[in-house]
Amino acid sequence: MAKTVVILGGSLGGLHVAHALLKKHDKDLKVILVSKNTHFFWNLASVRAIIPGQIKDEDIFRPLESALSRYSATSWELLIGAATAADFDGKSVEVVLAADNSTRTISYDQLVLATGARCASPEAPWKAAGSYEDIIHSLHQTAAQVQDAEEIFVGGAGSTGIEVAGELGYEYGKTKAITLLCAGDRILNGDSVAPAAANELRKLNVTIRYDARVQSAKTHPDGKTEVTLANGETLTTDLHLPTTGLVPNTEYIPARYLSADANYRTVLVDEYLQVQGAQDVWACGDIVSKPRAGFFITQKQAASVAKNVEAALAGREPTVAKGPPVDIFACAVGRGRGAGRMGSIKLPSFGVWLAKGRTLGVAMVAGYIDGSVA
Repeated sequence: MAKTVVILGGSLGGLHVAHALLKKHDKDLKVILVSKNTHFFWNLASVRAIIPGQIKDEDIFRPLESALSRYSATSWELLIGAATAADFDGKSVEVVLAADNSTRTISYDQLVLATGARCASPEAPWKAAGSYEDIIHSLHQTAAQVQDAEEIFVGGAGSTGIEVAGELGYEYGKTKAITLLCAGDRILNGDSVAPAAANELRKLNVTIRYDARVQSAKTHPDGKTEVTLANGETLTTDLHLPTTGLVPNTEYIPARYLSADANYRTVLVDEYLQVQGAQDVWACGDIVSKPRAGFFITQKQAASVAKNVEAALAGREPTVAKGPPVDIFACAVGRGRGAGRMGSIKLPSFGVWLAKGRTLGVAMVAGYIDGSVA
């Protein structure tokens, strides 16, 4: 009888693992992929998708079924819904199905947790927080607001904030007032590429305001947004785009398997990416955020998890998970600039543009659909 692998999450990590397993075990394995969304979402390009006319929906959204249908129909099942509970001792998970809100209990031989993280601000379109229709609506609505606004605040100066401000500056730096609100005295949490990124933003006429941590934002009936800073100061703008904070999607996981940080409860894993204290449960991507959340890290973790799941199914010992050979950090700053580093070596702006900023990796979407990513 075929063994069952349940994968929770149909984004970068989960779909990668599904392809890796199905390509080798199309006949002797059942993979059940659980996703809130019917579509795979290339969220790395969401920062450019809010600029009207720049990115088509079909460039960054593809049906998950089209990715799985290349395999034997008996080897996979796609469930559109959300995990609401997990019993690692009993080896089962509960999933509420989007179609009729019914609950289905699924037993597994191996379980992969790849449910990622969502934006702390529910209205932000940088991550998939709801259904395919919800994400499309959020992106389109934000693009319309961007087009109409004369003054825009970007709240938060992490990598997402830098990329959002860069896209706005590139398109509207000469016609709209773009301000990046930075909580501290340096952007990017003081990373070594911060001065280069700040310089590139200034070239695009983006104003950086330091020591301006956003405490709250409230939209008034006239459409204006009042932003209150941590120091008590209030600012008024046409549009505020929050980019701060991620919330791991771990609510369905028993607390004993999660980190103690009440504000950022990630899954605890060992060097094999196996959940600590659980058997036959693995995790990868933003739900782990170890050593940090990032695309290249997620790719490597997904590959390691797939290999260790395969080993466990065959009764072999797992191998230590491998990360990227060098820490790569790159921020696109608009459609012509960038700032980044490879380890401690700074990368030229043109190099970051060529590797990332030119397309924001949209060409890689095809690999997640045809399986060549794994």
